[in-house]
Amino acid sequence: MFAGHLSFLDRCIAELDTAVRVSCTQARTSAANPAGDAPPADAELSTAERDLSARLMRVNHAGEIAAQALYRGQALVAGNSLLGQELLSAADEEHAHLAWCQTRVTELGSHVSYLTPLWYSGSFLIGVAAGLAGDRASLGFLAETEKQVTEHLDSHLQKLPESDRRSRMILEKMREDEIKHGTNAMASGGEELPEPAISVMRFTSRIMTTLAYGI
Repeated sequence: MFAGHLSFLDRCIAELDTAVRVSCTQARTSAANPAGDAPPADAELSTAERDLSARLMRVNHAGEIAAQALYRGQALVAGNSLLGQELLSAADEEHAHLAWCQTRVTELGSHVSYLTPLWYSGSFLIGVAAGLAGDRASLGFLAETEKQVTEHLDSHLQKLPESDRRSRMILEKMREDEIKHGTNAMASGGEELPEPAISVMRFTSRIMTTLAYGI
């Protein structure tokens, strides 16, 4: 088991603390916001466009909450310390993504999903289950997760209003990072998941994105 300098119980307590902070507070990151220097053009957005952008960014925030929880759940039970570190590193990047999305949702005058604690807790448990399936399966799960996230991002980049440059710059950077995570996972020994597992992942993702879009 990946243990580091903490006992497994200590790490479980630390993960509970992380879950509360991520689910209930404003996310913060030292990573530069990709849209930091882009002039805000939100005044150019109609009410309908602003609402659409906010909903899409709320969905992306929910996705990043889920991704971070998945990777932290996998890292908790990883059988290899290097894999555990790789998963935690990916989770750190996902935390930057969710901070950017949360900031953008606020700029657009909206809110993140009220179901955020549910997205985190459910995804963490799924991550633990994936991790217990073995390191190669865990890496394959990471790669498939990133593949599906990239597909969502591609869809959202097409749906965003043309004048919403800040949201677009954030999603383009996120897409770049997600592709890197997936590629690294397969290069590290990830195995392809069986089709039934992929179908279940797509189904649960559809439920989350649908609910997050409206709530």
